[in-house]
Amino acid sequence: MANPIHTDPNSLVEYGARRVIVTITAVICALLQLIDTTIVNVALPTMQGNLGASLTEITWVITAYAIANVILMPMTSWLSHQFGRRNYFAVSIMLFTIASWLCANAGSIEEMIIFRFIQGIGGGALLVTSQTIITESYPPEKRPMAQVIYVLGVIIGPTIGPALGGYIVDNFHWSYIFYINIPIGIIATLLTLQFVKSPHYSQKSRLRDIDWLGIFLLIVSVGSLQFILEKGQEADWFESSLITSLSVICVFGFYFFIWRELTCKKPIVNLRVLNNRNLSVGCVFAFVLGFGLFGSTFIIPLYTQSIMRWTALQAGMLMMPSTIFTAIMMPFVGQLMQRGVSTRLLVSIGMLIFFIYSLMAYKILTPDTGSSSFFWILVIRGVGLGFLSVPITTMALSTLSGSQIGEGAALSGMMRQLGGSFGVAIISTYLTRDIQAHRNDLISHLSTDNSMLQQRVQMLTRSFQGKGMAPNLAYNTTLKLLDGMVNTQSTILSYMDIFLIVGIMFLVCIPFVIIFIRESGTLQDTAHLVGE
Repeated sequence: MANPIHTDPNSLVEYGARRVIVTITAVICALLQLIDTTIVNVALPTMQGNLGASLTEITWVITAYAIANVILMPMTSWLSHQFGRRNYFAVSIMLFTIASWLCANAGSIEEMIIFRFIQGIGGGALLVTSQTIITESYPPEKRPMAQVIYVLGVIIGPTIGPALGGYIVDNFHWSYIFYINIPIGIIATLLTLQFVKSPHYSQKSRLRDIDWLGIFLLIVSVGSLQFILEKGQEADWFESSLITSLSVICVFGFYFFIWRELTCKKPIVNLRVLNNRNLSVGCVFAFVLGFGLFGSTFIIPLYTQSIMRWTALQAGMLMMPSTIFTAIMMPFVGQLMQRGVSTRLLVSIGMLIFFIYSLMAYKILTPDTGSSSFFWILVIRGVGLGFLSVPITTMALSTLSGSQIGEGAALSGMMRQLGGSFGVAIISTYLTRDIQAHRNDLISHLSTDNSMLQQRVQMLTRSFQGKGMAPNLAYNTTLKLLDGMVNTQSTILSYMDIFLIVGIMFLVCIPFVIIFIRESGTLQDTAHLVGE
């Protein structure tokens, strides 16, 4: 008897070489978007000098891209329906590619910020649409393995971005960070036009039926939130009138956006799809996953560069063991899911492993911690991400069908992105304030009555005098050295606190995983839905 899915002309499921090509195209596009999220970070100092920008201005190169990304993500499903998925995906790749060329040739910081925003608009569609294409190209029983392929790109992108960026900056001009996107973008566009299908359920809205108010409220609310997360610490949060004003706008914007989307007949973002329990629970845990993934990707290179004085390339390469072991674990976890192993169990194991990783990082941090000490904890991180990412991503879309898959992918993708933004914002803020608190605490113990301290000062002063320094200079050099040691120690203590807090957050999540993740309505229900 013929396979009804195989013979259905409206089916988006692909087979053989065609499925391989579609999958590779989608994964490459997802990687382009994610790599460009982090690859620019290490080039900022060089770009700052070449473009004559201030520190505040150059950070807008990151902020502009992030804001455009997070605004476009929830609208991706609607835009796919308006223009056809293949056409919208191809135009997004072309826009991303053209903007990459413009960024590489930017002559001023103003041009760079504008071009990065345009690049972010193109990139905003790539991640979500890639997930939708991959999901619908595989039959239901093979979708866990399809998510393995997609999530591997999600994990690899942020990790290799800094390492690749560091290598390019060290050996070539910073513009090659953008030039490398051009040949890949051209090939991906041609493959998309040739092999990617548009779903039969896509429906265009007439101009008068378009939810213009919803679009406006989405741009205002999500754009304000991303700006607050990107610039809050730099502006000292609510000490800034701009951040305070945007926070008020953000709250009211989200309130009216949700009201609008729930009452509009043809909403720009279909929030009703969150009535699907698996998707709503999956979005919450996608936020937690984004917090842990992007937060730890941010904190470890930052530690190695600020405390251990590593280069950006060295810091980026340090993350490779984690990525490799995540890649090793994902097919294994995908097979377990296809064999019916409990999603609740797999996610709980992943949360526990991530807690162990954080606890071990908390234990090993010292001024002398070397790369060999980081290796095994990063291996554990990779194993934990393998157990977390595939089940969470698969569960979110597992009971959706038709247009709901794209709508669900857009919402879960946005939540993962926002989780990462919240993670980086909270961690950077906590570090800044906790370092000062630890410094004040350490200084309070350095009283002039402390005999051991006085002996240490005298010993160091004599040592510097022995090297030919005048007594006053030797004494001042000793004080500067001690001040640097206090700064280093307070910074290490703050990083230890961060690792412990993130670990406890994942440990606390385990009871919620057990309570809220249900085992019914996963893979078997997906097969039933598509079979219908």
